Amino acid sequence: MFNVQVDGVWRQFPKGTRVIEACEQAGSYVPRYCYHKKLSSPGNCRMCLIEMGLPKLGPDRKPELGADGKPVINWMPRPQISCAQDVAEGMGVRTNSPLVKECQRGVMEFLLINHPLDCPICDQAGECRLQEFSVEYGTSESRFLENKVKKPKNVELGPRVTLDDERCILCSRCIRFCQEIAKDDVLGFVDRGSNTVLTAHPGKRLENNYSLNTVDICPVGALTSSDFRFKMRVWFLKETKSICTSCATGCNTVIATREDMIYRQTPRENDAVNSCWMCDYGRLNFDYLQSERRLLEPRIFLGNKFAAVDWPTAIAHAALQLKPFSGWEIAVVASGRMTNEELWLMAQLARALDVQLIDIVARTGPGDDILLSTDRNPNTNGARLLGITSEPGAKLPVIAEAVKSGRVKALMALGENPIDTGISVEQLSNLRAFIVMDILANTATEHATVVLPSLGFAEKRGSTINGKGRLQRLNRAVRGPGNARDDWEILRDLLQALTGSNGIYSIEDVFRQMSEAVPQFAGLTLSKIGDLGVQVMQARESPSPPVDPAVSDIEKAEAKKTSGRSR
Repeated sequence: MFNVQVDGVWRQFPKGTRVIEACEQAGSYVPRYCYHKKLSSPGNCRMCLIEMGLPKLGPDRKPELGADGKPVINWMPRPQISCAQDVAEGMGVRTNSPLVKECQRGVMEFLLINHPLDCPICDQAGECRLQEFSVEYGTSESRFLENKVKKPKNVELGPRVTLDDERCILCSRCIRFCQEIAKDDVLGFVDRGSNTVLTAHPGKRLENNYSLNTVDICPVGALTSSDFRFKMRVWFLKETKSICTSCATGCNTVIATREDMIYRQTPRENDAVNSCWMCDYGRLNFDYLQSERRLLEPRIFLGNKFAAVDWPTAIAHAALQLKPFSGWEIAVVASGRMTNEELWLMAQLARALDVQLIDIVARTGPGDDILLSTDRNPNTNGARLLGITSEPGAKLPVIAEAVKSGRVKALMALGENPIDTGISVEQLSNLRAFIVMDILANTATEHATVVLPSLGFAEKRGSTINGKGRLQRLNRAVRGPGNARDDWEILRDLLQALTGSNGIYSIEDVFRQMSEAVPQFAGLTLSKIGDLGVQVMQARESPSPPVDPAVSDIEKAEAKKTSGRSR
């Protein structure tokens, strides 16, 4: 621990702490543009200039001590950047002296010389560092009389990122991110002086699977998300902390919504999971929640057609269809996208019916060495821990064969399409009972005897365990459409209709049941999981399964781009 004087107060900081971070920890925020704590420090924006000094040495080469017993500081005559310097023993720092304030005003004046005055129409308005710092550290007038330099506007750097070069302040954050994190050196500066512009290298595009992180770290409105661009002002958005459910990594996210519509997902910092990044595939994987194929009403098959019914009727009808069967006559195709609470209730339902054939669908895709996992199920570890499966997908061929032979007479599909597991449409039509609980209509729902519409990841609460064994929490950001219900409520009501059990009134009650029965959850509640999660299992390396052909266009492009090259 080093003793450092920050604005006249002596404090202690660990060796290796950047001066800019030490100042922030001491409550003296130093403005910055080029500095980002997860990237290297080029020191090119000069916004973080401070006064710095080192202990004054006496004739014996030892620090001179003042009346208070502390070292006397020998201040340097010129200001120093705080982003590229680590703390040292006896160092002194001034962040609010007249010299520092004059430096900040000067830097802001230079940055704004050629910057367009288009804050009212800028997509970054409301979360722009240049806008904020110009008020706090700049001046209210400009001495610049010449014409501003014009630069390219509305430039598509890639399929998901649009650049307005006039707004770029040359902080180089995006360049360093592509080099150091994404390992895709595609961006750079060209030309000199006031004509310097950001651009992609000749013959290259910003199309890696992490390109939208450059939009997150851009301190101004230069880099914008093509998907979110001009759709909504950020101050109208409600932000909800949650997690991404597109793969087993479980990146921590912030879901931005308005009037039950999701407009964007951005990464939330969690060093134990995703640092402060997330992939484009997971970030943009929410449009299906507004799909026209959403299931909105519970339906039952009566006679020769479907009829929309209320929930009590649908649950009673499903229970009535399941009661005549038990054991090997019933099979359950579940999903690794279900929360722990849903899997727990499903396991209780399976025990009540003595179901032996139960498994989850193994969903896979191309992964990388950054964040994207080959396991596209967010809760495979939860299914393992709760005894649903030991090897995902191992029992699915057995289930398909049992349905084909007619031994299975009742099938439950929970969040999955059983046709993808090898069961034909004709075989589904021959089932005595085929109960579907899902978000979207598919080829299987047309042949169901009962359809129970459920909610998506942003419409419900619950918990999952990511690929590294970390228990994390989903939070509801929007309300579900129509009469769709929370999955755990559907399973609870079905369990009550079959067994008469009661006593579960909230999702906290479900988690309490799990914590009493599962040692890894002992002493935990949903609230105690917290925003950053809790480690409950050892990390388990999943084998590299064959790639699922049903991968997104983003994944296909990334797989093609990185084939033959180590990431």
